[in-house]
Amino acid sequence: MSFAMVERQLTFKENEIVQILNRVYLHFKEGAFAPAIEQLERALSIDFEYSDVANALKCANFWLEIDKRASSLEGDYERGEFYQNQWRVFNGFVSRMENVSERCLFSLKYYVFGKALEHYLALGSDPENPDPEVLLRIGRCHKIRGNFESAISCLEETSRIRREDPVVLAELADCYSLVNETRAAKVFFREAFFLDSRSVELAYLESPLIQRLVAKLRERFSEPEIRDWIPVYGTIYGLFNVKRELRPLELGKLKQAIYQLEKDVEQSSSGAAPVARLINHYFWLIDHYLASGEERHKIEEVLERVKALDPVVYQEYTN
Repeated sequence: MSFAMVERQLTFKENEIVQILNRVYLHFKEGAFAPAIEQLERALSIDFEYSDVANALKCANFWLEIDKRASSLEGDYERGEFYQNQWRVFNGFVSRMENVSERCLFSLKYYVFGKALEHYLALGSDPENPDPEVLLRIGRCHKIRGNFESAISCLEETSRIRREDPVVLAELADCYSLVNETRAAKVFFREAFFLDSRSVELAYLESPLIQRLVAKLRERFSEPEIRDWIPVYGTIYGLFNVKRELRPLELGKLKQAIYQLEKDVEQSSSGAAPVARLINHYFWLIDHYLASGEERHKIEEVLERVKALDPVVYQEYTN
């Protein structure tokens, strides 16, 4: 067989597999995992080394099993939570695979959060007294499925009920980032990670702003430490660069929190998480001093505390 004939045969095989994958991804969006698996097994018989096929088959089997388990649950809220939480489990599963197709992931995401949304919406809602937990979840599902207008509407309503909820603020920031409202996104991300970086659900955030920052931090810190350092390096790298002067009550709370965190750092043997949180609070105090026109020596005093805690962070912040 000539080289040209071999090349044509390979091209034909690849085109056939691509067509199969196109059908498979449509099946994924509909949750039709059994026929998708049949198609993928056929594709493997054509070329068992095609990585997209092998990856898609693993994903299809994963979600086929999840669908079976979901059908045994009672209650729409429980089923909605199950699908949403399994996406986090799936993220861990996918992280152990190489080069999973973005289209594959989006098709699965579209289905999974569509199922969750279906169950949350089935709960109904009292317009006069909406449940913020359900509203948050409905907003998140709309966001992940690309319906940003509905997502922002739900999340803004949720934030009116829970004004200082970091999870709600982070989801709202994520939406604003995805519709290119960058200034609003930075404001809400900064507030969310300041209030409680540990409670923010990174698995559900899709903003390139946060994704790039998390990718950088993974090169330096372990997974459990990343959330504590996000607000610190978000400031250093200029992500959280939309700042404001604090109200008197907020300033009082900030100074009280700093006092407690300083005690925590002194008493902690490892000190990694308290140090990151304390530096974050110091940055907020510095920003307030700059915004309110405080004397320079107060800023220098706080900077010296940052330097004593972590000279590397001090250098990165001041350079």
